[in-house]
Amino acid sequence: MGALEGKVALVTGSGRGIGNAIAMRLAREGARLVINDLDAEPAHETVKTLRDMGVDAVACVGNVAAPDFADRFVGAAMSEFKGIDIIVNNAGFTWDDVVQKMSDEQWYAILDCHMTAPFRIPRAAYPHLKALHAADKEAGREVYRKIVNISSTSALNGNAGQINYSGAKAGVIGMTRAMAREWGRFNVNVNAVAFGLIRTRMTSADAKAGVTVNIEGRDIRVGLNPEMLKTHAQPTGRRGTPEEAAGGVYLYCSPDSNYITGQTIAVAGNLQ
Repeated sequence: MGALEGKVALVTGSGRGIGNAIAMRLAREGARLVINDLDAEPAHETVKTLRDMGVDAVACVGNVAAPDFADRFVGAAMSEFKGIDIIVNNAGFTWDDVVQKMSDEQWYAILDCHMTAPFRIPRAAYPHLKALHAADKEAGREVYRKIVNISSTSALNGNAGQINYSGAKAGVIGMTRAMAREWGRFNVNVNAVAFGLIRTRMTSADAKAGVTVNIEGRDIRVGLNPEMLKTHAQPTGRRGTPEEAAGGVYLYCSPDSNYITGQTIAVAGNLQ
């Protein structure tokens, strides 16, 4: 049996990239999964892969920033699995520019994805988590549930051209600390993982090459400015893998973190 045998985990942005690696890591430890992606195809492909592995999984497709998403996401877990044990707020993207050129649309799109969604999802889950904790207490069980928010080294150190992303990810750390204080009485551990440079489709492309992703009808340029890499010291000499990123998240999902809450760990190869 894995350390998460029978647990129900909800992971946003888990059809691809880091989110997919997180879902697979939790599944290998016995968790049942609610998979989300902006696009239907990768979400359903991931669910199929998990089911082929013998893992219970269901998809909840859609934009995490949509007003109705949190209720649908939490509702999928409750209707399919009758419980919630782990929430990983992973979904995200970047839409970069310097302050003087950044539009309000860019600003709010990033804040809505990286802060508003991680606020709405736990809020929607609250009545269920409270009821589950009460049932545990009545039965004499001590059960810890986990919320893991994904931040970034851009929040810890700032990053030129990313005032929206750096600000949102810094806000995630503040939200994490506040929620840890509020929900500790329900045995809910709330922590954050700040990723450095991890190899994904968002970071592997050259920003000058014109690679885009389509989000709600907007073609948004992705990739890293090669000049940025020159200013970031990487003692490990490489970027991390999605699997290594998932390992940091798993720490906070596992029973080994039952007495850890309100913390942020950098999974960044000591990136400065």
